[in-house]
Amino acid sequence: MAGIATLAGTLNDSLRISLAIDPRLLTLQANSGLARPLHIECGPFSFDHLATPMSASIYLVKGREKSLLRRHPWIFSKGIDKVQGNPIDGDTVEIYSNDGKWLARGAWSGSSQIRARVWTFDKDETVDLDFFIRRLKYAQESRDPLIKRQGLTGYRLCAAESDGLPGLTIDRYANFLVCQILSAGAEFQRELITQALRTLYPECSIYERSDVAVRKKEGLKERTGVIHGETPTEPVVIEENGGVKILVDIRNGHKTGFYLDQRDNRQAAAKYTEGKRVLNCFCYTGGFGVYALKGGAKEVVNVDLSQNALDIARQNAELNGLDTSTTQFVRHDVFKLLREYREKGEKFDVIVLDPPKFAESKAQLLGACRGYKDINMLAFQLLAPGGVLLTYSCSGLMEQSLFQKIVADAALDAGRDAQILELLSQASDHPIGTAYPEGFYLKGLVVRAR
Repeated sequence: MAGIATLAGTLNDSLRISLAIDPRLLTLQANSGLARPLHIECGPFSFDHLATPMSASIYLVKGREKSLLRRHPWIFSKGIDKVQGNPIDGDTVEIYSNDGKWLARGAWSGSSQIRARVWTFDKDETVDLDFFIRRLKYAQESRDPLIKRQGLTGYRLCAAESDGLPGLTIDRYANFLVCQILSAGAEFQRELITQALRTLYPECSIYERSDVAVRKKEGLKERTGVIHGETPTEPVVIEENGGVKILVDIRNGHKTGFYLDQRDNRQAAAKYTEGKRVLNCFCYTGGFGVYALKGGAKEVVNVDLSQNALDIARQNAELNGLDTSTTQFVRHDVFKLLREYREKGEKFDVIVLDPPKFAESKAQLLGACRGYKDINMLAFQLLAPGGVLLTYSCSGLMEQSLFQKIVADAALDAGRDAQILELLSQASDHPIGTAYPEGFYLKGLVVRAR
């Protein structure tokens, strides 16, 4: 048969086999940039063939190397002048300036506007198992002082680009590692990432929560399930801030199960709640409500559309030994409920606004601004004199200055004079790489209204 290549492998000292393989398959493997043995099976037999890496190369448009020289990890499609080779999605590619200067080594994504994401700026660093072990080990060690200081059994282990692992988010909840794989490069290296995690955390099960729409931009389907170990059939209990207990629904909860990024902000909220009536909007599983009760609130109203989240919110309060007799768990649309409260003349001393992301793209930013302004205006109208609003935006595209302006305009439209008492952000296990400002996504303001 024409077009057939033969590979031979030794199964033992006395038995040797040959396989006839379409060379197009070999080309695919060679172009994949694999730096590890290729395992081939044929019926009951198998053998390993070392695939020779044949990396493709990309050359940037003249002048587009400036961001890479500043260590920003993204290369957009319009910044690429030419591609040498035929990389498939996830392949490791060499990145050069227009005049041929080596700049970085990254992962190709032909389906995305972010055409390549940088793995390393070190020419001598190979993207292999040891690479992922090193990156993850450093990420863990950088968080160890925080873990010890706050008594954490739940924390973000890997914050994607900010930890030098583009498209890979890993949260640890007790002995479960929950992964979100959001880039073609991380998807391609999924096996090595798993091996690295099993090496570093042999006691942990690994679960995947790659059920997010952003994967479509990378040409990937959504996926969830066990990668290694046990399935988290029941909510997992984690601890934070010196013993506060939180239930995490790994399989069905938001994101990877819980909002670890608000840990410090939950604790900050407690100092405003003593003897106060508190409205906790978009409460999810009641984290802010738990801290409000711990801070001595006289009444807490938790509001969310999800009954399952509200049920866990009640369990979280009970888990921490808190009296829920003055706590409400209200299933309702927050926007509608705030208007109903306004019509009834309800007043609250403290209001928490922690809405979901309003802007997934630049095209949605204007609408997001309107949404944030509307909801903050309603909150200001419901605040008692001297009341405190804790308001947040987790939209990465929402700049700090813009969010602050929106809240200021909302206070103005509500007819309230207001003062910003605190600027808040994501917890420090969600670091922001200095070369990657996109890592700064969570903005928070503590505002007092006259």
